[in-house]
Amino acid sequence: MTDPITLLEGALKVYGPSTREQAICDYLVEQMTTLGLRAFRDPAGNAVGILESPASSPLRELVLLGHMDTVPGFIEVRRNGGSLYGRGAVDARGPLCAFIAAAALCGAQEGWRIVVVGAVEEEHATSKGARFAATQYHPDYCIIGEPSGWDRVTLGYKGRLLVHYRLSRPMGHTAGQIPSVAESAMAFWNRLHAFATAHNQGKTRAFDLLTPSLRRIHTGDDAFADSVAMTVGLRVPLGIEIETLKRDLRPMAGDADLTFASEEPAYRAEKNTPLVRAFLAGIREHGAQPGFTLKTGTSDMNVVGPLWQCPIVAYGPGDSNLDHTPDEHIDLDEYLKAIDVLTAVLHALTGTPCRVASDV
Repeated sequence: MTDPITLLEGALKVYGPSTREQAICDYLVEQMTTLGLRAFRDPAGNAVGILESPASSPLRELVLLGHMDTVPGFIEVRRNGGSLYGRGAVDARGPLCAFIAAAALCGAQEGWRIVVVGAVEEEHATSKGARFAATQYHPDYCIIGEPSGWDRVTLGYKGRLLVHYRLSRPMGHTAGQIPSVAESAMAFWNRLHAFATAHNQGKTRAFDLLTPSLRRIHTGDDAFADSVAMTVGLRVPLGIEIETLKRDLRPMAGDADLTFASEEPAYRAEKNTPLVRAFLAGIREHGAQPGFTLKTGTSDMNVVGPLWQCPIVAYGPGDSNLDHTPDEHIDLDEYLKAIDVLTAVLHALTGTPCRVASDV
């Protein structure tokens, strides 16, 4: 089969930020076809590869859902010692290529359909690819391709809400007593921040905190009106309903207009499942003590987890602290270990021996 490192290196050389994934989709479909998967571009633009035994019916289904888009900004692809640099090395073409390599090593298994999805627009806050995939598959197990470190498993992600604040007022003299639109926007931000602080009282884990961030603010004027537009991002923990949060925020805005976008509830998977146990055993088998993590961002787990209601985790090589940074790179030894863990998981779930990356 194609060397897994060559597979990843080739993927990193293809620029494909969110909404511009056609070229990386073509590359991945070609590579998956070469590796023996039935590969195609689906109507959403996802790169899909399927392994199944045609003689088996009905089939159990295992979905490996990664994403092939990246944030903007090309990083020169290069090796430095045991590290491979490039945009998407960690988030999340490294995990996605690990999925493809592991599926190819496993091959078609009697009684199973193994589906690898390289989704579009995960970084665009639309999750277009995952939302389409959620309507196409009904998996018994799902693995989300996100960096966890090869010896850790991610069980949950916080939710997200974007708040767009807009205010326009007739222009007045700056010596007047009416607050400026910028001051009104800052007053809303301060009320929102105080609201989050009150909610977080007594909580210590980042996963449990309601976390606001000021994304952007812009003021403007014409001959007759002053205006301000501000966007606030909220990372939402379990226990807060998005609709309730929106109702709580509206009175804080006064006469400003509030609109909302990118609404994703927090999601945490069950810990005691055959899928989790397979990962723990696979990590131990390859010489490490496994651990769990909960992420303060979001992923496609937030989209498909509540719909599929099957055992689900997120897993993949890479240090998530390098996500979106100009120094993004992956340790290649970790990448190969993650492929070996994934093949062990596929073996445990399908009951059939699989090769490992060291066999290539």
